[in-house]
Amino acid sequence: VRMVVCDGSKGVLETLKTALPSAELQRCTVHKVRGFERYLTYKDLPPQNPQTGQPWALEEARQQRRQSMKVEALDIFEAATRAEAETRLAAFVARWELLEAKAIHNFQWGLQRCFTFYQFEKSLHPLIRSTNLLERFFREFRAKSDEIGAFPNETSCLTVFHLVLVREHAKQDRVDFAKTG
Repeated sequence: VRMVVCDGSKGVLETLKTALPSAELQRCTVHKVRGFERYLTYKDLPPQNPQTGQPWALEEARQQRRQSMKVEALDIFEAATRAEAETRLAAFVARWELLEAKAIHNFQWGLQRCFTFYQFEKSLHPLIRSTNLLERFFREFRAKSDEIGAFPNETSCLTVFHLVLVREHAKQDRVDFAKTG
């Protein structure tokens, strides 16, 4: 095991040091971005929509701030290289730090673990920088398990697990083929 992707749960780092000491830790970029949203203070919201010139309702202005920051933060991890990601991070911090200091502080804390995926082949980056694929896989497996009800034995459970895994892998191959085919 070369890398473990996690959502930032407590205890993962210590467990990793003990159970998989040579594995790198990749913090889920999606969870990291979601995490700063609860620290937003919405300081100095713009009074009007810059596109229309119309006054913002308070919730609209908050939604705009939240969405703008979220899109810019996720864009950091879309960079082709770690150096480019660090440059995008610096620009993000410079833009938002005065308005949303608590959220930016939270976002930057432990952020270096979100860049581990850059140590791996570029084609893997979208697959390994977040836990989204893994979470979707387990949702699919749970849905299939719920359809079946109870498994008569461990082998039947593992067979369904394997089939769901094969199907999810085929979906990924189909997406890659669609992009190039």
